[in-house]
Amino acid sequence: MSMGPEPAFDPGQTLVPGTRVGDRYTIVAPISAGAMGAVYRAQDDDGTEVALKRLLDPAHAARFEIEARLLERLKHPRVVHVRGPVLDGEEKFLAMDLVQGHDLAHVIEERGEPGLPVDEVITWACQACSALEYVHSQQIVHRDVKPANLILGEDGVVVVDFGVARLVEDENDPGTRAIGTPRYMAPEVFVGEGVSPRSDVYAMAATVWAMLTGKPPVYADKTKLTEVCEGLTADAEATLRQALEIRPERRVSSAAALAAALGAPVGTAAKGESFAVSEDPTARGGKLLEEIVRTAAGVFEAAAASVAIADPRTGELVYRAAWGAGAEEVVGMRLPEGVGLAGAVAASGLGEAVPACRDDQRFARRLAEGSGYVPYTMLLTPLKAAGEVLGVLSLLDRRDGRPYGPEDLVRADLFADLTVAALPHAS
Repeated sequence: MSMGPEPAFDPGQTLVPGTRVGDRYTIVAPISAGAMGAVYRAQDDDGTEVALKRLLDPAHAARFEIEARLLERLKHPRVVHVRGPVLDGEEKFLAMDLVQGHDLAHVIEERGEPGLPVDEVITWACQACSALEYVHSQQIVHRDVKPANLILGEDGVVVVDFGVARLVEDENDPGTRAIGTPRYMAPEVFVGEGVSPRSDVYAMAATVWAMLTGKPPVYADKTKLTEVCEGLTADAEATLRQALEIRPERRVSSAAALAAALGAPVGTAAKGESFAVSEDPTARGGKLLEEIVRTAAGVFEAAAASVAIADPRTGELVYRAAWGAGAEEVVGMRLPEGVGLAGAVAASGLGEAVPACRDDQRFARRLAEGSGYVPYTMLLTPLKAAGEVLGVLSLLDRRDGRPYGPEDLVRADLFADLTVAALPHAS
């Protein structure tokens, strides 16, 4: 039943209730807004309520889509389920499950005196650390951990709204500056030195501090928490201060270590599903190849990585392991000799950085579409031993949206050498 004409998009305005998105979702109400993205409550045509994050800056369109494809692979009970990107003309959205409950910023405001009970804070913090440990094991950094992005539901805390917004931009060096929210942002991120899992550890510790005191710490905060937070032990305070160290190398090294020191180990990251897939995941060789592609993705900040090995009988390249977007569909795929960018690299024995692979005539677009993931840029290097090409290592899409270039080939060749050294152990 129609209720009149549907509201039209206006990139400069808040989307009003009733706006249709992607011929599938209907906007219900705004939830929040940031520097690059606004989040809306929406209803799927199947009746399910979802959260839609709308990209506000088209300059980051490629990066937004790349990260969306990666985030939709996250599967952990304490990580919001990302449904994937939604396109509506020139507009881009990220669809996520709508987590029922209140964010911890709201809980602090409503129940804080000014902080919350220590036992509850420790429980919720360790639940969030479980999610972060899994996320970090999949080569992803959240980048915007704060109370507003931790939703407290019936089954505990769920981490939401992964940071794809940059709050500080350098027009001469886009994609490398600070990401996050002031007061929760790690110092190295604030000054543009880079982001790592330890950046999330700092933000998580700042979040714990805020839950205990009602507000986040200033850098090198001298407040004696044991004097203002009844029930907090000296050991727990010492742990938080180590997690809030200015220099990341002096900081508590992981979310798991932070949780363990606070008194509630997170267990293993195996509670979530790995991005890495191989032909035989139960075999030692399969696990080793999975580790190779996972590590390659982290080293080269890729949204996907794969190893294809040449079949000596047919000359085809057979994808033995993959990580990231489209991994399940890629593994087992056979590429005819000389076909595609990987086939060209295998034939020439020379690595290539392809800044715009969609425009390259050699790109096997139909095969890429079959995997459900069509990359923007690729970095490919041959795996060679004694002059013979054994296979190809492929890296797809740098996560910040920048293209791969010739400067990346030297590192790729070095990584390929390490991969070849490991291949006998994978057989």
